[in-house]
Amino acid sequence: MTPLELLLVAVGGGVGAALRFVLDGTVKARVAGFPLGTMVINVSGSFVLGLLTGLGEAGTLPLPAVAVLGTGMMGGYTTFSTASVETVQLLRSGKTRLAVLNGLGMLVVSVGAAALGLWIGRNP
Repeated sequence: MTPLELLLVAVGGGVGAALRFVLDGTVKARVAGFPLGTMVINVSGSFVLGLLTGLGEAGTLPLPAVAVLGTGMMGGYTTFSTASVETVQLLRSGKTRLAVLNGLGMLVVSVGAAALGLWIGRNP
């Protein structure tokens, strides 16, 4: 990886984090009681990362672009740690069903979204 590619991955990470911050805030302003923003972010980010990876594997997207957009932007955009904390907070507040829905639901749907994106990317 060149110094320029490293810089672009870092910038992509910052852009992804800013996108996450804006989208999460927008969703939180409309939906209370369940961390829907984090779920939307992780599912959509998993799909996009799968798509980018598939496009890279198919030779449709250059690998440096996959690194910048996938590792950088989607790495900054998605957030496993926030999802984990929000799941624990739901558990601690006695919302066991919502915690299970959040933790397991997000995992299953995110993996499915990543698989779909990867399949689409490999079969343009």
